[in-house]
Amino acid sequence: MYAVIKTGGKQYRVSPSDQIVVERLAGEAGDQVRLDAVLAIGEGAELKVGSPTIAGAAVDATVVDQPRARKILVFKKRRRQGSRRLNGHRQLQTVLRIDAIHAEGAPALTEKAPAKAKAEKPAKAKAADKQAEPAPTAEEAVAGSPPELLTAPQGEADDLKKISGVGPKLEKTLNELGIYHYAQIAAFTPEQVAWVDERLKFKGRIEREDWIEQAKTLAAEKEG
Repeated sequence: MYAVIKTGGKQYRVSPSDQIVVERLAGEAGDQVRLDAVLAIGEGAELKVGSPTIAGAAVDATVVDQPRARKILVFKKRRRQGSRRLNGHRQLQTVLRIDAIHAEGAPALTEKAPAKAKAEKPAKAKAADKQAEPAPTAEEAVAGSPPELLTAPQGEADDLKKISGVGPKLEKTLNELGIYHYAQIAAFTPEQVAWVDERLKFKGRIEREDWIEQAKTLAAEKEG
């Protein structure tokens, strides 16, 4: 017997002991979940189709893992504007093992509470948890993480004004932070970009002006 279920806006054909990957559901590995959006159930001539779902039918499953999908890259470019932006994305997923299919009158879950119910906390419990958490320090409150900073340039400092969007004032600010060379900017990670953005007070300028690619080009020219 198999069932057709719907979760995360997608439909899946499942049978007992199958493993499927779906959009992220609340819960941890080992938790039981109940999927009650059953569109069809049965097999062959006994196949029953809902309109759109079958009342009382349900599929029980166990959360195996909470991974993320393979990273995809999203590249945006504006023609003749010198604007390029590259972002990465990893979709949140849940791996489920199908335990049982119930045509009607599904029994209550006994091992663990359903993930949906577990995710819901009373307002008082949420407030207590929030009070128990220590307040973040001023350093932790700032987004991102710092890049490799220098107390002084290694040899002669690079002319950072060659990077589009960097003027004398911005170059001075970067130097005060400990950024003197193209290679430092070329090695920025997304977390380091966020950290520098926070201190420059020009949110998004590094990505908007594509400083990293410019710095890579300038560094290569310097070495050549």
